[in-house]
Amino acid sequence: MRNILCALALAGAVSPLVAAPLNVRVVDASGRPVRDAVVTLYPAGAAARAPRAAGRFVVAQQNLQFRPFLTVVPVGADVSFPNLDPTKHHVYSFSAAKRFELKLFAKDQSRTVHFDKPGVVALGCNIHDQMSAFIFVTDTAWTARTNAQGMASFGDAPNAAARIAVWHPYLRAPGGQLQQAIAATQRNLSFQVRLRPPPAMAMTDY
Repeated sequence: MRNILCALALAGAVSPLVAAPLNVRVVDASGRPVRDAVVTLYPAGAAARAPRAAGRFVVAQQNLQFRPFLTVVPVGADVSFPNLDPTKHHVYSFSAAKRFELKLFAKDQSRTVHFDKPGVVALGCNIHDQMSAFIFVTDTAWTARTNAQGMASFGDAPNAAARIAVWHPYLRAPGGQLQQAIAATQRNLSFQVRLRPPPAMAMTDY
């Protein structure tokens, strides 16, 4: 299981509520596991815990693609955009969570963007239409990415009522996200989602 918050330092005091493992499984309409869905947990009340921006986050332009295709960062993170291609790129986003433009920059040059709001940021290149990627900016320390078996696990989830959200770039739902309220006693959840086919030029090795 790859918990994408391995690089995040957690802020705030430890919740007084007893922690217990919480497992979330995400499958598609045919029952096949969905890899790289982002699962976020929002416990009720004082159990809520925000992430602190720590670590180094990079979205490179290489072989006329963004690498990685999906990046998860905490609110307040700085993300660098190095150009590793022999051609210039013009990286941009019109997303509500972060609107920006990194105008033409050449090989071995880099630009940095500060992400100060939670949400999904869709990336594009104004020169190369086939380039696309996503940055998921999270405001909860309990954020995980599903593995090849479609599983996301939270080993220290507080034993409290909570809201669970599942996001995937190709999920057929408003904003690409589904949400569900859970009781304190629920420790195993399953989401069945419907996915759109990815664009023909989209990367899948993320």
